[in-house]
Amino acid sequence: MRTLTIYFTSDIHGYFYPTDYATPQEKPMGLFKIENAFARDGNTLVLDGGDVLQGSPFTAWASRRRLRPHPCAQAMNLGGYQYVALGNHDFNFGLEALGDYLRDLNAVCLCCNIRDRAGKLPIRPWAVHTLENGLRVGLVGACTPFVRRWEKPETVALLEIEEPLPAIRRALDAIRPRADVKVLLYHGGFECDLQSGETISASGENQACAICRATDFDVALTGHQHVSVAGVDICGTRALQSGGGAKEFARVDVRVFDEGSVRVESRLLPPAATALQEGVAALAPLEKQVQAWLDAPAGRLNVPLPFGEPLQNALHGCLLANFINSVQLDASGADISACSLPNRCKGLAVDATVRDVVSTYVYANTLRVVSMDGRTLRRYVERTAEYFSVVDGDVRVNERFLRPKVEHYNYDYFSGMDYTIDLRRPMGERVTSMRRNGREIAADEVLRVCLNSYRATGTGGYDMLCGLRVEREILTEVSDLILNYIEARGNVTVDDHRYLTIIPPGDGARERGRDDAP
Repeated sequence: MRTLTIYFTSDIHGYFYPTDYATPQEKPMGLFKIENAFARDGNTLVLDGGDVLQGSPFTAWASRRRLRPHPCAQAMNLGGYQYVALGNHDFNFGLEALGDYLRDLNAVCLCCNIRDRAGKLPIRPWAVHTLENGLRVGLVGACTPFVRRWEKPETVALLEIEEPLPAIRRALDAIRPRADVKVLLYHGGFECDLQSGETISASGENQACAICRATDFDVALTGHQHVSVAGVDICGTRALQSGGGAKEFARVDVRVFDEGSVRVESRLLPPAATALQEGVAALAPLEKQVQAWLDAPAGRLNVPLPFGEPLQNALHGCLLANFINSVQLDASGADISACSLPNRCKGLAVDATVRDVVSTYVYANTLRVVSMDGRTLRRYVERTAEYFSVVDGDVRVNERFLRPKVEHYNYDYFSGMDYTIDLRRPMGERVTSMRRNGREIAADEVLRVCLNSYRATGTGGYDMLCGLRVEREILTEVSDLILNYIEARGNVTVDDHRYLTIIPPGDGARERGRDDAP
C-alpha cells in the first residue's frame, strides 16, 4: 500500500496575516498560520483552489503598486504550494497582474477550460506528479465559466473560456492511463443539496455534483462558494470544500492498495496557533504600510453606519446602503442607484478611516449606468423581493438565498425612488408601487440606473439585467469612490430617507406555509 497526503486551501482572498483587517487584533486565521500546520514530505501535495489575488485590504494595497516579486506568490511559495487552480477573482486586476503572480509562483497553475489567447500565461490543463513512493497523481484544474459574465469585457476578449465538463473530460482522458490517483481542482461549488441530491441552482456557475457524476475522479477539491464541506461521496468521488478567508484548510489522506483500489478520507482543520515566521517576516514591510494606510482618517459622518443584521436591514432599510447609493449617484449622475451589502462587514464609524471603508466595501466592483424601462425595473425589484419568505406569518430569509451558500449580497437596496413591497402577495406580484418625483414610474419610462459591475452581469438571478444598453462605465473601484466622496466633503451628512416600504404579512396574509419557490 502507498499513501498520499493532500493539504488543500481555497478562496484565501489575500488573507495571509492572522487578521481580518477590521481591527489590528490577531485572530485564528490567515494563510501563514495555515501553512505552519502543514507537515510536508515527499508523499505530500500542497494545493490551492484559486481566488488568492483579491479580497483583503492587503491585496487592495498591493494591487495598485505592481510589486515584484508578487507578494501573493511569495506567500504561496513559503507554504510549499505545488499546484494551484485559477479562481474567478484572480482575473479581477487584469491579465498582466495575473501573469506577474503566476510567473513568480513556484507552483504549477492548472486550468483546462480557460486560456489566454496570446498564450503568455503559464497555465496547463493537467499534470501528473510522481511522489517519492512512486505513486502517480494526476491533477486537472478547472474554473467556473462565469468569468465571462463577471470580468471586464476587455479582459474576457483576451480569454478562451469553455464550459468545464467537456474540458475536464479531455484532461481526464489524458491523465487516466498515466495516474494511480486522479484529483480534480475545481474553482466552483455544489449545485445540489448534498444530503438529498436536489438541484438548488441550475445556473451553471457551480457544477461540482454534475462533474462528479460524469467522471471518475478519486478526489474533487472544490471552492468558490466558501462553504465548509469536510467530505461527501458523489458517485465514487470524495468531494470536499474548505471555507474562505483562510480560516481553515482540508487534509485528505489517500491510500492506494496493491491491487489498485483507492480509499480516501478527508477532514477540515483549523490553522496552527502561530504563524509561519518566514512568511510574517518576508512581507512585514508591506504589511506595515498596509496597516498605516488603513489607520489614516478619511472624513467625518454625521451618524455611524453599523452593518446590522441582514434580514432587519432588508426589512427596515439600512443607512449604510443609503450611503453607498449616494456615492454611486454622485459618481454616475444616474436617476436611480442600486447596491447590495456583503454577508458581513465592519461598517463605518463617525470618524471614518480607510480601514472602515475597505473593510466594509470588500469587492473589486466598478460601476455601470444602464438604460432601464419601468417594466424591467419592476422585474428587478421583484427578484430582490424574493429574498423574503413568509412561513406561518413570520418573515424569514428565503432558503434560496441561504443554500447552498449564504447570499445576502444578492438582496439589493434602491435609492432615487420610493417603492413598496407587499409581503401579503405571492412572489412575482409583490412590488405594488415605484414612485419617482411624486408619481408612479410608467412601464415604458426609461431611466438611468447605476449598478455595480457584478450585478450588471445579471448574476444572482437577475437575468433581466443582461443585455441592457450601457450608457456609461465608471472604472474606479467603488471602495475608492467611497474614499473620494468622504475626503472631498470632510463632513458628510448621510441620506436618511426611507425609500422602501414593507407591508408585512399580518393576520390577513394570502400566503401560508412556505413560499420559497418563485
